[in-house]
Amino acid sequence: MVNNVVVRNIDRADRQVVEHLGRLGVATVHEAMGRVGLMKPYMRPIYPGARLAASAVTILAHPGDNWMLHVATELMQEGDIAVVGTSAENTDGMFGELIATSWRAHGCVGLITDAGCRDTRELTEMKFPVWSRAVSAKGTVKETVGSCNVPVVVAGIGVNPGDVIVADDDGVVVVPRREAAAVAKASQDREDKEAVSRKELQEGTLALDRYGWREMLEKKGLRYVDRIEDLDSL
Repeated sequence: MVNNVVVRNIDRADRQVVEHLGRLGVATVHEAMGRVGLMKPYMRPIYPGARLAASAVTILAHPGDNWMLHVATELMQEGDIAVVGTSAENTDGMFGELIATSWRAHGCVGLITDAGCRDTRELTEMKFPVWSRAVSAKGTVKETVGSCNVPVVVAGIGVNPGDVIVADDDGVVVVPRREAAAVAKASQDREDKEAVSRKELQEGTLALDRYGWREMLEKKGLRYVDRIEDLDSL
């Protein structure tokens, strides 16, 4: 593994594909991708209703040190999201309003961090979305060099620079950059299929009948009785 390095240029997925994934949302994308890529559920948005899809600028930082978050600023392009992994478990509030202000000026639309953030009131007022491991007022220093735009692990999931991040109230899912277009198509197919199912369910069709589950349940041993007294005959 290469340490203490900044990669200036990365490849990103097509912007329209990224936006399409964002409209479909985390749950649909995660299911369509084969139920992989979902970060651990402790990654929560700092305010409800936050949602986005963006290309990842990755940052490897060290516990209690946010120096590399500042280094990453000049790497950002319009529509990017910062994704911060730490070299060891950490919950310090390494991100706040001032960094968000700087990042936004350089096109960054949000943050995913496996550490902590602070200034949540100000970030909410700014509508700068953050998904973090923790919220903490504990400050950080600038002493240790990390890396930018290298592979990182965040909340149990590997993230490469340029991967697509989809995040909303359901969590955070990572779509590999090279698979983004195929995942977008599979996600749209799933959305279209669910629209048909939703209409039938609204009209009163039971899921047991809609999906042919009755016979499957019977094969698994499920039995029906009309009254509680009938249990004695089983």
